[in-house]
Amino acid sequence: MPTGDNLPSLTDARGLGLFEIPEWLVRPSVRACRLFNTMLDGIFYDVPRLNAELIDKGSESTSLGERVRTRLTSFDALSDPEGSLLLIDAATAPYVHKYRDVGAFLASPYPEAQQVEIATITGVGSSALGSAALAWDISVALEKPVLAIVPGYGVADVMLQSLGGWFGFGLYDWLQTKSLVQNNLANVAPNTARIGRELAASTPDAKTLHGGPVFRHGSGSSDVLHAIMRYRDLPLKTLIGHSKGALQIGNAIQSLPRERVEGLTVVTLGCPIAENVTGVAFHQYLGLFDALGQLNMWGNQPDEWVSSWHTTNPMLPPAMHAGPLTQAALAKRAVSPPAGAPLHS
Repeated sequence: MPTGDNLPSLTDARGLGLFEIPEWLVRPSVRACRLFNTMLDGIFYDVPRLNAELIDKGSESTSLGERVRTRLTSFDALSDPEGSLLLIDAATAPYVHKYRDVGAFLASPYPEAQQVEIATITGVGSSALGSAALAWDISVALEKPVLAIVPGYGVADVMLQSLGGWFGFGLYDWLQTKSLVQNNLANVAPNTARIGRELAASTPDAKTLHGGPVFRHGSGSSDVLHAIMRYRDLPLKTLIGHSKGALQIGNAIQSLPRERVEGLTVVTLGCPIAENVTGVAFHQYLGLFDALGQLNMWGNQPDEWVSSWHTTNPMLPPAMHAGPLTQAALAKRAVSPPAGAPLHS
């Protein structure tokens, strides 16, 4: 047993191990929470349509580079706490391309990855299934490929959600933006802090504390979106956020250079955000019966009230129709450029 000068300091790398919980104990618990949120995805997103159309098309997702084939509906995919990038094209086989590394996506030689202009982010703890379902709706409506950013789900998310993350987006967002929980976790248990953060850790400007990843722009999804917007040769042109995903988009675009957001359209569904980025056209929709969204408005007003509640699943009416609303937003953008945007003759 170490004694005297051989005792590890709580501030050095050896001392941090005193607070670590074995991964074989932590990861199953995080997976269980992720699986619970996946069940909620079936309420808030049009998962039945996604499943039916993928089965009809006989599609399996393809992991580019690794060429690993895995179904979105497998148990591992439903409970996996790690985030990913899903390139969804409802019109072209194999329909779903999967990336687990932001750098690999940015460096991808495939035309699909280089040319995609639309990205989506879903709400609290959403899995690959819910994220793919929202992106599929948008892809069908716009007849274009869509990049779904699947939020990673780590111990910090479990803790924040237990404090009411579903019902207090503003508090959840503030705590994430300040990185209080994630920073403290990385400070005392960096190995535990890495669970669910592999995608965010793969960004070109990833930040770590004692080897544990911490957020630079409020959350893992915000960090990923910020990196894609900043480092990709062609910036994304349209961002769609549902529920807390709208807040994550807002955080991601705050500190981007002006030229990287010029001409950008942001569509929010069920959670209005501050319209405080010059050159961006915001189109925000909130349901008349959406108590959850209204609870989390925090003074931000939608552009349009629609006859819906918080779901985008048409099997649970009155639903918010994500595809048609995005179509309407882009049509408005075509005739009404954002304030501060250059006028073209």
